[in-house]
Amino acid sequence: MRERIVRAVAGSIVLLSVVLIYFVSINWIWLTVFVGVNLLQSSFTRFCPLEKILDGFGVPSNNGKCC
Repeated sequence: MRERIVRAVAGSIVLLSVVLIYFVSINWIWLTVFVGVNLLQSSFTRFCPLEKILDGFGVPSNNGKCC
């Protein structure tokens, strides 16, 4: 469940930033860069800030179970 939430939030932020880049300012590209860098670092370190936030809300982890 948690992995799906992380992917959905990351994808939503990227799509939102594309809309903001088009309609507001090119400077919103830094939001996309931030999300990309965060995803890349989490693939190496296995640390994701959003997962810590979801821990605080009590969202259960997958525990090795698919979907």
